[in-house]
Formats: sequence, C-alpha cells, structure tokens
Amino acid sequence: MGNPSLHSIHVHPLKAARGFAPDKAVVEPWGLAGDRRWVLVDDSGKVITQRPHPRMALAAAGLLPGGGLLLSAPGREPLTVPVPAATDTTTVEIWRDKVEGVPADAVAHTWFSGYLGVPVRLVHLDDPATRRPIDPEYARPGETVSFADGYPLLLTTLASLAALNDLVAQGDHAEEGPLPMSRFRPNVVLDGTDAWAEDGWRRVAIGEVSFRVAKMCGRCVVTTTDQDTAERGREPLRTLARHRRFGDKLVFGQNLVPESAGTLRVGDPVRVLE
Repeated sequence: MGNPSLHSIHVHPLKAARGFAPDKAVVEPWGLAGDRRWVLVDDSGKVITQRPHPRMALAAAGLLPGGGLLLSAPGREPLTVPVPAATDTTTVEIWRDKVEGVPADAVAHTWFSGYLGVPVRLVHLDDPATRRPIDPEYARPGETVSFADGYPLLLTTLASLAALNDLVAQGDHAEEGPLPMSRFRPNVVLDGTDAWAEDGWRRVAIGEVSFRVAKMCGRCVVTTTDQDTAERGREPLRTLARHRRFGDKLVFGQNLVPESAGTLRVGDPVRVLE
C-alpha cells in the first residue's frame, strides 16, 4: 500500500437519486452533511428505491443552502423543494426500521408521482440525532443514521474496483464491464490502497476525522443498474457471488460510523488506525 488518500466525496441528498461530488463535506454523527436526509415513500410509507424503480437513477437532487432540494429528471421541469416546517410527521418504513419524518409540500409529491408513474410522497428527516438508531449489533449507544441503508457512510476504494473489474472481464458477462464506481453509490472513495485491503480495517482516519469500520456492505440489484441509463444487467452481482461472498452477503465496500467531527477534503491523507 502506498500513500492512501481521499479520491472523491459523494453526497446523495435524496436516497436512490443522483447526487453530487463536492470537494469537501462536513461529517456529522449520522453521515455527511445533507446526505440521504430525504426519501420517497409509497402509500403505505415504505421507502422507494432503485430496486423496484431503476428510473430513480436518472432523477437528480441538488442540495440548497439550508437543506432544501433542487430536483430535476427527464421530462420534468426542475423543482425547488424547501425544508418543510416540522409540524406533523409521517412514518417511514425503511427496511426493519420505522422512522418519523416530515412530508414535503404536495407539489413535490405530485412532481415525483408524475415522473415515476406511481403515487409517492417526499419526506424529510428533520431530526437525525434522535430519529433512527443504528443496528445495535454494530452500534454504540446513541449512534444514529440518516435514511441511508443502515450506516452513516459507505467507503470504497479504486483498487478494489479495479480488481473487481478484472474479475468481471474474466466472467460470462465481460461485455458489461468495466463498471464505474457510481454503481456502488459510496460516500468516500479512496486511492492508493491495495485491493480489498479495507476488508481488514477496524478503524480508519480520513484527514481530521476518524471512523469505526462497522461491517462489510452487502450489495443488491441496484449495483446492476446503469446510473446513466437506468438499464439493468447481471454484473457485478454475478462476479461478487463467485468471488466476494461472505456468509449470505455479496460484499463490496465497508460501512463507517464517525468517531469524531470535522470536514473531509478531496486529497486528505488516509491512515489505518486498526
């Protein structure tokens, strides 16, 4: 391993939608500032993701000062969505969790329902410090998370992506590779590591911020979705199933929990603490 550094930062203000890649980002206890503070839900309150709705990949959510969204999507006029006043909440069912959030204005529900062709509502996480605890099997008391799948940040490395793409090239669906990092929707991407080195990390510092490595990240069908076209293939799940199966999970990347506050900047040095 050479001199690892922070290659890129990725913030997704709306879960399952396209995000952006800033040069720096503030680390809050529940994730990067502004990351996955918004989510779409169906009529029953269940979270909407790219799993059943791959066209979510083509919808973009920019982050406005104060936490609002600037939405855009093919065939739709851009829409500015302010942070809703914290009045009545609605229950969001996200995997095994039930989390209270504040619905956006009705115009946002209409905008996204028209785009996806199904009734949906847009909901904001108003109080990430208290609303959703991290899975206690991997968390310490008081640790919380946004509307991310389960943990505050997801870390991936360029070396592991290159190694995975080499394996894809040797498989039955080589024509689908090489795959871009966007398939994995990480928050932080590192350069200068050995392939799969992150499997053995327990604590890591990126610049001024230290993190606990909570667990490996199990991957789903979203990784087979081209984030530029919303079309689905078979990779990388076919290759992960052959080479990166840990128990019942197909693994790429590591979930992080912040141990300290601070700001991440592209180019920050990375140190493995444990």
